[in-house]
Amino acid sequence: MAVLTLTPTSSVHLLNSTSVARPHIFAADFRLPSRFRRPLSSSISNFRLRFPWRTSFRESIRCLCSSSSAASPMSLEVANPNSQFLDCLLYSRAYWVTQDVIAWNVAVGEGSCYLYASRIAGLSFSEDGIDGYDLRLKLEAESGSLPTNVIEKFPHIGNYKPFKVPSDLDIRDLVKSQLAIVCFDAEGRLIQGTGLQLPGVLDELFSYDGPLGAHFTPEGVSLHLWAPTAQAVSVCIYKSPLDKTPMEIYQLKEVNGVWSTEGPSSWEGCHYVYEVSVYHPSTLKVETCYANDPYARGLSADGSKTLLVNLDSDDLKPEGWDILAEKKPCIRSFSDISIYELHVRDFSANDETVGPENRGGYLAFTLKDSAGVKHLRKLADAGLTHLHLLPTYQFGDLDDEKENWKSIDTSLLEGLPPDSAEAQARITEIQNDDGYNWGYNPVLWGVPKGSYASDPTGPCRIIEFRKMVQALNRTGLNVVLDVVYNHLHANGPHDKDSVLDKIVPGYYLRRNNDGFIENSTCVNNTASEHYMVDRLIRDDLLNWVVNYKVDGFRFDLMGHIMKDTMVKAKSAIGSLKKETDGVDGSRIYLYGEGWNFGEVAKNGRGINASQFNLSGTGIGSFNDRIRDATLGGSPFGHPLQQGFITGLLLQPNGHEHGSEATQLLMLSTAKDHIQIGMAANLKDYVLSNHEGKELKGSEVLMHDATPVAYASQPTETINYVSAHDNETLFDIISLKTPMEISLDERCRINHLASSMIALSQGIPFFHAGDEILRSKSLDRDSYNSGDWFNRLDFSYSSNNWGVGLPPKGKNEHSWPLIKPRLQDPSFKPQSSHIVATLHNFLDLLRIRYSSPLFRLDTAKAIQERVRFHNTGPSSIPGAIVMSIEDGHKGIPSVSQIDPIYSFIVVIFNARPSEFSFLSPVLKDRNLKLHPVQLMSGDEIVKKSVYDALSGRFAVPARTTAVFVESRNG
Repeated sequence: MAVLTLTPTSSVHLLNSTSVARPHIFAADFRLPSRFRRPLSSSISNFRLRFPWRTSFRESIRCLCSSSSAASPMSLEVANPNSQFLDCLLYSRAYWVTQDVIAWNVAVGEGSCYLYASRIAGLSFSEDGIDGYDLRLKLEAESGSLPTNVIEKFPHIGNYKPFKVPSDLDIRDLVKSQLAIVCFDAEGRLIQGTGLQLPGVLDELFSYDGPLGAHFTPEGVSLHLWAPTAQAVSVCIYKSPLDKTPMEIYQLKEVNGVWSTEGPSSWEGCHYVYEVSVYHPSTLKVETCYANDPYARGLSADGSKTLLVNLDSDDLKPEGWDILAEKKPCIRSFSDISIYELHVRDFSANDETVGPENRGGYLAFTLKDSAGVKHLRKLADAGLTHLHLLPTYQFGDLDDEKENWKSIDTSLLEGLPPDSAEAQARITEIQNDDGYNWGYNPVLWGVPKGSYASDPTGPCRIIEFRKMVQALNRTGLNVVLDVVYNHLHANGPHDKDSVLDKIVPGYYLRRNNDGFIENSTCVNNTASEHYMVDRLIRDDLLNWVVNYKVDGFRFDLMGHIMKDTMVKAKSAIGSLKKETDGVDGSRIYLYGEGWNFGEVAKNGRGINASQFNLSGTGIGSFNDRIRDATLGGSPFGHPLQQGFITGLLLQPNGHEHGSEATQLLMLSTAKDHIQIGMAANLKDYVLSNHEGKELKGSEVLMHDATPVAYASQPTETINYVSAHDNETLFDIISLKTPMEISLDERCRINHLASSMIALSQGIPFFHAGDEILRSKSLDRDSYNSGDWFNRLDFSYSSNNWGVGLPPKGKNEHSWPLIKPRLQDPSFKPQSSHIVATLHNFLDLLRIRYSSPLFRLDTAKAIQERVRFHNTGPSSIPGAIVMSIEDGHKGIPSVSQIDPIYSFIVVIFNARPSEFSFLSPVLKDRNLKLHPVQLMSGDEIVKKSVYDALSGRFAVPARTTAVFVESRNG
């Protein structure tokens, strides 16, 4: 076997120090490290059927993650060492963008260009030219550039040359063939050739808004599948999901790219699989693919077949389901939202007050007296509004059939030393076969995950998911789903988890200029700039809203989705009415990770849903600025890099941070970033920076000259300091603070971080366990670390600190830092620390919801009412003083919105010593410590004082104090 070395024009880029240092880009960042967890199965596996990969390349590619990683140099074994044309067909460097135009970055000159097609994928190269074609058609090279509408749709090929396609060509049939475009010189010698990318012409000819999936009527069942490039489609009907042989096979009929059939009502409850005959560019063959329905609403236990299930059936509805919209927890506006992020399995897998049959699943949320449910009720009673669930759709790498899971006897781990490597070794041995995974590897978006159901067969997962939503609403919590539309788990014609790429190969997955699948999100990036991908995302969201009555969505790597998709989705959801749809769409909130990197950066594939582009949409995005300034560094920086609350300048941890002047500048800059975040990260909010200059939020710049602020309204900012990605809040604090400080001090810092989020304008976001000092034993990426490292303990007896060195794969480089901390018994909280932290957190929620002044809902209101003091060159480092003013007789231009408090002052003292602050502007006021803090179990905060005569405040070390002025005196 000869070896052909293919060297595409685009290059491979390692994550270099420059990109890593940009926290505003790689703060979803958070996701990127965890996504190295799965092999890059996308375009790499595109070749595996005919051209086996060499192991060395497969291993080396796992170290890469960039927009061009799929197009990296590769070695392929091919049967014919002289097959230069095969080399050409492995690429798809030309784009059929409209019916009339093919775009290609070649200059024909005096030569000629031809389009070739083969229905049986028989194109081959010979000494005489191209053989095996059914059609050979000359294309005319046109002068000038591509049409404006084409460049708008495909900005990454704006400089390509247009080739005119004859108007009498039957393109609708031609796209079902293997296609190639070939360039000859003036003497007729073949000089270049390539396959074609078809999404442009498919969108123009086959965009479709009619029914898709299975539809049920009293007369029967109809099936509809969008597959315009398919040559034939059949549906195999199975009576039982375990049947190997279908009881019926029906040929579907095509009308303009949509394949349909009708069957009897007896099909309901059966299972089906589509058999699709289609040319697949990854194998250069017409393949017979067996696929689930992209619009599946149910699955067999093993995920191999689609369940024909009618979600409108009364048998699938819990009692009271149809009137749930009337029972939803109320929110005045989106500014009232606060979010708690939780993994379904984490919630109850280790809760002994939950029966073994319900642990780790949907039904654990329906219990009334479990420790976990009582904990959620405490949070809801204090004011928390939304529970964000990590992925609950059908995802890969986790078997739904529990009998196939592997487990270990955790009693063997209980007695190990806190820094032992044995626990992680045992967990790692079974991590791909146990019952744990975060789920950021989607297979089918529209089906509830079976592993969380008591039984993955039949409609059980549907019923139990609905019961979970209903129970959480009754607890007082709205439900947010974590959705992952930016990539898919698998591709190709034969992978069991591949669906969309089997049905319309090369359409749903975004490809680079060589025709290989983009992998910047990790694997198999989806292309929402294509009409039917955009539609599928919107339809899926409507499915979850209407059929499961959820209350919001968090979009994973939202920046890889087009802004237009997000805006249209928001509009479609917002138009839903209780009277006609059973839900009030206007109360459903959308937010996500607006990171701007990879092939979509700088609007490389159209205007994407990144932080700056979303301004004005009302869609929220995570504010990584406040996170990094508060904690220090970034998720990709040195783990000892300190920040505002972790001791920068004021309590060094021994890490090299530069000179004292450098540290003071870093600390002052971090303060500016935090204050802008506390003002909802509004780009037009004006404040005085550390130099005393009056600047808008958009004029305060990060180290790379990127503006700190991007939002135009408060609900576009999600403020947070921790999430499922990276270390927990307590673990980050334990790493970054000096080893010699006390545990009590670390607990106060943990609370201080939470307070900065809870009392900011915008929407606060908390990771489950922030409020109980949750630890993952310093694991920075626990997506597959099992229940052992992800344990949540709602009995409050342990925070899971010191359960062994975290898994080697993502943490070994930090073991020298981790080991001495885990060894030190003074780092481990006792139950008293955990309970005290919880009570303090509940107090924060009560304070936030004690006044609408903490939840202002317009940019104008924030600019009028929110002020920062202790600013400018003479300010005291490590402390933030914020005031919020309500309307009263003295300022008639500001309306009154709080019937109780007319003025609030919040002081965040991150210093290791008392903060004393004298403010002439704030004197002669009737300020008292907030009643919640006066009744608090925290005796230290009660020592905070204010002297009206002098305007002097004194706040103890590492304390947040809230002073309020009551209207009734």
